[in-house]
Amino acid sequence: MASKVIYSVVAVVGIVSASTFAWWYQNSPKSTETTQAAGGAPGGVRMIGVEVTKVQKLLLRDDAEAVGTLRSRQNVMLRPEVAGRILSLGFADGARVSTGQVLVQLDDTLQRAEVQQSLAQASVARANYKRNQDLVAQNFIAQRALDESAAALQVADAQLGLSCARLERMRIVAPFGGVVGIRNINIGDYVKDGADLINLEDIGLLYVDYRLPERYQSKVQPGQVVEIKLDALPGRLFKAKVEALDPLIDANGRSIGVRALLANGPGEPIVAAGARKADAPAVGASSAAAPTAPTAHKPVTPASPAPAKSRVVGGSVNLPSPQSLGCPPSMFNQARDGGGANGGPLRPGMFARVTAVFATKPNALVVPEEAIVPQGGKQFVIRVVTPAEMPAAAASAASAPALPPGTEWVSRRVEVKLGIRRAGQVEVTEGLNEDDVVVIAGQQRLQKDGSPLRVIQVGRGAANPASAAASGAEPPASQASAAQAAASR
Repeated sequence: MASKVIYSVVAVVGIVSASTFAWWYQNSPKSTETTQAAGGAPGGVRMIGVEVTKVQKLLLRDDAEAVGTLRSRQNVMLRPEVAGRILSLGFADGARVSTGQVLVQLDDTLQRAEVQQSLAQASVARANYKRNQDLVAQNFIAQRALDESAAALQVADAQLGLSCARLERMRIVAPFGGVVGIRNINIGDYVKDGADLINLEDIGLLYVDYRLPERYQSKVQPGQVVEIKLDALPGRLFKAKVEALDPLIDANGRSIGVRALLANGPGEPIVAAGARKADAPAVGASSAAAPTAPTAHKPVTPASPAPAKSRVVGGSVNLPSPQSLGCPPSMFNQARDGGGANGGPLRPGMFARVTAVFATKPNALVVPEEAIVPQGGKQFVIRVVTPAEMPAAAASAASAPALPPGTEWVSRRVEVKLGIRRAGQVEVTEGLNEDDVVVIAGQQRLQKDGSPLRVIQVGRGAANPASAAASGAEPPASQASAAQAAASR
C-alpha cells in the first residue's frame, strides 16, 4: 500500500516538473546564437521567410458559364388535316423552300369537282338575284321573292367558300421560309389526318436556350452579348444577344431560363493563349465593341445546290391553284418574313457552352487568391513595405520589436474590398495600388505589423496568361531581381 502512494507522488512530481520546464522554455528569451543563426540580431526577432507577388492590372470580366441548346427560330412538323393519297411532292430532302410553296399535294379530284359545282350554283343564285331586283323595281313581284333570292345567293357563296376550304386542305404549303428535313413519304402513299409528313426549320437565326442560377437574375438584361462555344465546331467563337428572360424561376434547380438570338454564321476564330492579332481583339474585351444585333455575322454562302425541281422524286404535278378557280386567296400566299437561309454551319439541337458577359473591366487590380487573409468578417492582405513606410504611430510604439540589422522589408496588414474572382485571381477594388507587393505564403507567421521579412520566392503573378497578354501586363522581372537580391543579403 505504501509503495502505491510513493509511486503516485513520484508521478505527480514528474508531471509538474515537466510542465514547469515546458513553460519556462516557451517564455524564456532565445539565445544569442539561435537568433543570429536565424538571420536576426541579438535581443531582436527573427526574419520571417515569405513568398510575395506584385499587384497587377489585368483584364477581368464579370461573367457566368452555362450549358444550352440551339433551337430553330421557327419550326413545324407539317401534317395533313384530312386523309388522302399523295399526288406529288414539291420539295427535295434538305432543300430550302419559300413561304407559300406547295410541299405536298394530295389527290383533290373530288374537292375540285365540288368547287366547280359550288361555282355554278353561286352563278345561278347571283343571276336570280339580279333578275328579281329588276322585277321588284317594276312591281312585277313582291319584295319577299327578292329577299329569298338574296338569301339563296348568300347560301351559294357560303357553299363555295366551304368547297374552297376543303380544296385548300388537300395541299400542304410552307407557312414560312426555311429548310425541310428528310421525308419518310412517297408519291402514292395514303396518309391519315395528323400523320407526320415533313419537318420545316427556319435556321437563318437560331435561339440559344440556357439556364443561370437565380442570383444572376438582376444582372441579365435583354440586349446583352453572350459568347457561344460549340463542341461540334471547336476553335470557333459565336456571339448571341439576349432576347428574353423567363419570368418563372425553376423551383427545382432555382434557376432562370434565358433565350438568346444567334445568327447562323461562321463565327470567329478563338485566339490562342498569349497570341496577338492586330485585327482580332481579345475575347474578354469584345463585349464593349460587340454588335448590337446578331445580324452582324455574315453567313457563309455555300455552293448553290441543284434546283429542287430536278431532285424531286417522281416529279411535280402542276395543278391550277384554288385561286385560279375563283376561290379567295389563302393566308399563306401573303408576303411574310422570308428567313430560312441555311448558309451557316449551325443546326438545331447542337450542344452549346454559353458564357454570359455582364461587365468587362480592362484595368482591374488583381492578386492571387492565396494573398487574401479573412479575419472577423473582413478581408485583409499583408503588404511588403520598407520600415520607412510604416505609419508613425506603429513605428514608434513601445511594443514594436527591434529590427535586425539590414532589414529592408516589413509586414503591414491592409484591409481590402474584393470584386470579381476568376481562375485563382481576385479583384481588389479598394486598399491596394498597382505594383504593391503582397505576401502570398507565410501569412500565418505574421501576427504583428512591422515584422521583418525575408523574401524567399517571388510569385509569378497572373495565373491566366491570356488575360495578362490581353491587358499588356509584363512579367515582374524587376521584382524577381530585387527579391533575389534581398534574399542573398
